[in-house]
Amino acid sequence: MATREVIVPKGMEMLYERYHYCPGIKIGNTLYIAGQVGRDENMQVVTEPEAQFVQTFENVRRVLDAAGATFDHVVEMVTYHVTSPELYAASEQQPFTIPYLALFMQVKDRYFTNPYPTWTGVGVTTLSTPGLIVEIKCTAVLMP
Repeated sequence: MATREVIVPKGMEMLYERYHYCPGIKIGNTLYIAGQVGRDENMQVVTEPEAQFVQTFENVRRVLDAAGATFDHVVEMVTYHVTSPELYAASEQQPFTIPYLALFMQVKDRYFTNPYPTWTGVGVTTLSTPGLIVEIKCTAVLMP
């Protein structure tokens, strides 16, 4: 059986100890990143949509960095987006059923370059904490 290496970036130790939430697990050259959300280093939800998207990607980056990886190593991304009518009414007019998806894609493209990872976007009614509007889960493969 392959060895599981727990990846807990500096500043996320409390999540691991208190909630038994593991930000990442590395098995061989594959890194599994648990869902990351837009909380700052003080565990406060970042409320403005673009800033929350950036914070969420920065939290993904923290796990990647702790494992010796980069966004170039990510092969799969799954995103969960809150789809409440209130959020949709506040977001820009767009041809999507997920609020702020066009803005999210602009932020995403600041982190990923071609070739892009696979991406599945899922609409949900709520996330773990009030105010969160996106959660990002990734799988990365580190080349030996």
